[in-house]
Amino acid sequence: MNAPVHAVGAVLSASQRLLVISGAGCSTGSGISDYRDDQGAWKRPPPVQHQAFMSSHAWRQRYWARSQLGYPEFLRAQPNAAHYALAAWEQRGRVLGLITQNVDGLHQRAGQQRVIDLHGRLDQVVCMACGRLSARQRVQVFLDRHNRLNAAQRYRAAPDGDADLEMDDFSAIRVPHCESCGGVLKPDVVFFGDSVPKSTVREAYDWVEAADAVLVVGSSLMVYSSFRFVRRAHGLGIPIVAVNRGKTRADALLRGKIEGDCAVLLPGLLGA
Repeated sequence: MNAPVHAVGAVLSASQRLLVISGAGCSTGSGISDYRDDQGAWKRPPPVQHQAFMSSHAWRQRYWARSQLGYPEFLRAQPNAAHYALAAWEQRGRVLGLITQNVDGLHQRAGQQRVIDLHGRLDQVVCMACGRLSARQRVQVFLDRHNRLNAAQRYRAAPDGDADLEMDDFSAIRVPHCESCGGVLKPDVVFFGDSVPKSTVREAYDWVEAADAVLVVGSSLMVYSSFRFVRRAHGLGIPIVAVNRGKTRADALLRGKIEGDCAVLLPGLLGA
């Protein structure tokens, strides 16, 4: 057994209250692409900013046009071996909880029970005026009904239900509104430039403080919303290990790291 594998395996073997923090690399094996390369740099333009979406009807037209095509591709994703391995460890009583940066719900579909969706869930939309939650699928019905020409556009699926769309003029796109009050509908996710709800952050910190080890899976931790939990664990003396393709923001804090595809590595590492 090589040194990185031994170091990670030793921490996992000793842990009885493991906290998992997962990122996009956990879902790439399910066909959902990620935003960053192995060095943690952007591979594509950053996604829509919260302020732009909220302040500009034109930006909402652009977002929903792209989402109309990208979301069905997103829905076709299925849990992979990494999701199932982590769920199996929870079923054995070894996992305290899982904090995910992903918005795909694949951990839950694999059977994971204790999950904090740090950045929300893409299968829901929220009214920014009245707070009403509704199913994203209802929005898809609206989009397909009112934007028929959109289906003829050429596109490529992009991360998080987005699509790279060969289209410059979005002015004819009809956007959905709240069925209750007519307010602006937004996916129930934390867009860039927005903040994770304070109640979610508090719950995640509680999980960190109750853990005896932290496993980072498929995340570069370049986004502070997840890195802060690793930093808190390090401050408490809790050992941290990672399985990730490429560098992470927390490399200096890790007890050990295995570089590679977590869907390939985790089943053997966890004995799943």
